Amino acid sequence: MHIIITGASSGLGEALALHYATHEHQLVLIARREDRLNDVAQRCRVKGAEVEMIVADVNDFKRMGEIGKSLCEKRVDRIILNAGISVGHGGGVTPFEDFHRVFQTNFLSIHALLEPMIPKLMEQKAGEIVFISSLASLFTMPTSIAYSSSKRAINAYAEGLHYQLKPHGVNVMTIMPGFIESEMTQKNHFKMPFLMKTEEGIARITHAIERKKIRYAFPFRFYLMIRIVSLLPQSLRDKIVNFTNFKKGA
Repeated sequence: MHIIITGASSGLGEALALHYATHEHQLVLIARREDRLNDVAQRCRVKGAEVEMIVADVNDFKRMGEIGKSLCEKRVDRIILNAGISVGHGGGVTPFEDFHRVFQTNFLSIHALLEPMIPKLMEQKAGEIVFISSLASLFTMPTSIAYSSSKRAINAYAEGLHYQLKPHGVNVMTIMPGFIESEMTQKNHFKMPFLMKTEEGIARITHAIERKKIRYAFPFRFYLMIRIVSLLPQSLRDKIVNFTNFKKGA
């Protein structure tokens, strides 16, 4: 299987690359940090995978479009869109530069890469697109407006793409994890509910992919809590959010 992974130099992207590193898979690993990406690629090769390494910043939209075109020269079996950033959890108004960077990296870069690839997948009448979103996309806290908004945009984009590509035999999946130990969550200075080990998070994600789950949110208890809070009257939601922010020290 030919598998493309963005943001493959660290965190979940690195763990996903190593998970899929077998003799049966040809991996295309995309990330901007060449030294880190080279290390991941070498470890994947040791495990038997054939690896192509592409050093690129997903914020370079022209470059991403060129990469998308070049990837269409071969069969595309699975694209895992994992690259993403957060500006942390803090009070006050997010500076426009940070807001812009989050949306560029987490959302706009996706279409820059996929635009030339979608016709290829439709022509193949097969393939998978996997979006790594977040439970944060389902309920926006005042301390993470930029991140949550960008992830909610991914959900909407993936939903439309699912309806567009399903008739052509292409599966579109949206994975919404909670807190998983990674380079991104290490920056958080508050207690993260239901924090999972990287290995458990990757096992959940890859299992959902193999089962071709259109939408998969986990851990279930955290997801259920978010859904229940979302159904409460606004006055109760306000109290819960204010209390949660107080506990964060925001």
